[in-house]
Amino acid sequence: MSKANEIRVLALGLIRNGERIFVSEGYDPVKQETFYRALGGGVDLGETSQAALKREFQEEIQADLINIRYLGCIENIFTFNGRQGHEIIQLYQCDFADTKFYQLESLIFSESEHHKHKALWLDIARFKSAELKLVPEEFFKYL
Repeated sequence: MSKANEIRVLALGLIRNGERIFVSEGYDPVKQETFYRALGGGVDLGETSQAALKREFQEEIQADLINIRYLGCIENIFTFNGRQGHEIIQLYQCDFADTKFYQLESLIFSESEHHKHKALWLDIARFKSAELKLVPEEFFKYL
C-alpha cells in the first residue's frame, strides 16, 4: 500500500484461459473480506507501465509475458485495512510465454520477505455471480 496522501500508479495484467482468469488473492482484515485482483504492481519513476508489468511478473512469479496489449486506464478509489487508497491502473491483456502456468491451479509468491500471496486460476462466472469479489469493479468491463 502506498503512503498516505499519494496516488499509486499500477500496471496490471489480465490473463485469460478460456473462461478463467489468473488473479491474486487478498484479504482485508478490517472488512474481514477476501478479494481478488489481477497481478502486477507499481510503476517506478522513469519506467513505462508495460516495462513495469513485465518486471512485476518476473519478480513475483518468474514469468515472461507475450502478446501484451493495452486495454485501458482505471481509476480506483477504495478503502483497505481501514485506510483510503487511490490508484491509477494501466491495464493490459497478456499471455504467459511458458504454457506451464496454464497447467497450475495456484502458486504462492512473495512481494517481500513478510508478504506471501496466492495466485490462482478462477472461473469468471464466480465473479459475475458475486460469489467472489473482483477488484476494482471496473475490471468487469474488460472481461
